[in-house]
This record gives sequence, structure tokens and C-alpha cells, in this order.
Amino acid sequence: VQLKDSYESNTFFFLVFDLMKRGELFDYLTEKVTLSEKETRKIMRALLEVIQYLHSINIVHRDLKPENILLDDNMNIKLTDFGFSCQMQENEKLKEICGTPGYLAPEILQCSMDDEHQGYGKEVDMWSTGVIMYTLLAGSPPFWHRKQMLMLRMIMNGDYQFGSPEWDDRSDTVKDLISRFLVVDPQQRYTAGEALAHPFFQQYDVEEVRHFSPFRKFKVICLTVLASVRIYYQYRLVKSVTRELVVRDPYALKPIRKLIDACAFRTYRHWVKKGEAQNRAALFENTCKAILLTLAAEEGLF
Repeated sequence: VQLKDSYESNTFFFLVFDLMKRGELFDYLTEKVTLSEKETRKIMRALLEVIQYLHSINIVHRDLKPENILLDDNMNIKLTDFGFSCQMQENEKLKEICGTPGYLAPEILQCSMDDEHQGYGKEVDMWSTGVIMYTLLAGSPPFWHRKQMLMLRMIMNGDYQFGSPEWDDRSDTVKDLISRFLVVDPQQRYTAGEALAHPFFQQYDVEEVRHFSPFRKFKVICLTVLASVRIYYQYRLVKSVTRELVVRDPYALKPIRKLIDACAFRTYRHWVKKGEAQNRAALFENTCKAILLTLAAEEGLF
């Protein structure tokens, strides 16, 4: 974020920065619940380019999370809150424990438990990037437990899953990229440059303007026909939404799942916003439906 101007009064000093009308990525995600792969691709590409630049001048951010990413009207991002950032010397290792628990890399946690640990480097930002990307697509972070010590153990073991139904309609390409970020061994973890070269980003890197080509036009027509046939068969094979299916497992239906999650976030966004123990994953951890069905069965309603 650029400093545009500054002025002071008798009691305050004012700084004028870029206007980011959409606010924090966290708030945008709370409104949307989950993002599409297309939206995620744009945001993550920009974030990785920022990280690549910072790492090229030996700066590690150490507190990457959706709350520290701002959005403008065109979904361009600005990275903020460099309070924990540090400019490292070449081959230097850090040992200071800082950051947000759910986004901490395993090596940072190991430093807090082992005085003889060699320390950590810029790779911690790439772990946080993987947590952010997972959260954008699933709506909740990969590592979560109500007991923080158990959550930290999950992080140290790299214990996460691409669970159903949130990941059922996500591509294998995006799952592969996330899995290359969330590697416990920092030496095996993707760098920003390696991530930008991943097929998840490369498959859509095409020129904005192309010259006319008869062959390309013919190819587009063929692809359109194939897509139409595929849509037709998908429509024929789609499972009908019946009352029994909605009652038995409403969360398995994506439109209903999105509606339920959106209502929950609109109601509890003030609670999930702040605090280390108030994690958006808590809103996904419930058994209300199972309890209601059990009670209904006992009363003979179904």
C-alpha cells in the first residue's frame, strides 16, 4: 500500500494510503463463503508475485493471512501489516516465534519447542500461502481444532485432508498445488517462482489479444459443439433433487450448502472476525442436522 499524503492536527497524525474499497480479503470471503478457482487464481497469482519480490530482496513477511490482504474494486490486492516482517541476511535463520496460530509453519512451532533447532527462513511464507489458498476454496482452513494444542500438532504433522463435499468439485490441479505448499519439510516446499510455473496458473496464461486465424475459429466451433454435447449429457444424468434427499443430507447439495453457509456467516461474522480462538472453521464444525434427524426419528416424524 502506497503512502499518498500525510497531515497532522493538534492531537493526531494522519496518513493517507491507497483506497481499497472492498476491504480485507477475509471480509470478502466471509461474504462469499468460498471462491471459485478462477477468482482464487487471480488473487493467488498476485499474492505469489508479491511474495516472490519480497523474497528476492530477502524480506520474509511472517504473518500472511486473509486479514492482511486488501482488495480494490477490480479485485487487485495489496499486502499489508508488515509488523512481523524482517529483512534477513543471506543464509540467515530466524528463531523468533511470531504470526497467527492457524497460519504458522511447522518449523516455527519446532523452534518454540527445541532450543537447538536451526531456525526457519522464507519458506514459512509459502506454508501460509498454502493455508490461504485452501481457505479461499474450502471456506475454512486446513488445520483446525477447538483445542489449540491439538491444532498445532496437526500443523506439525501436516495433517489435513481434501474432504467431501467441499472438495468434490475442485480440480486435481489446484489440489496438487496446495499439497506442494503444505509440505512439512521446508526444503521440499514450493517457492513462489515454482508455484507461478505450476499448471494451475499456466493453463490460463494466454494473450489478451490474438490475430484472426481461420483454424482457431474452426477449433472454437468444434470445442463449442463438444461442450454442448457434454452439457446435454450432464443435464440428462444429473440427480433429481427430491424432498427425501434434501431432508436426509441437505449439505451434500452444493446450492443448498452454499445457502446454509452464507446464512451462517452473515449471522456470526462479528464473532468469527477476531481472536485466535475464533476461527471460521468453527462454523463448519457442528452436528445440528444429525441431532435434529435423531429427534425427529424418535418422534416418528420421518
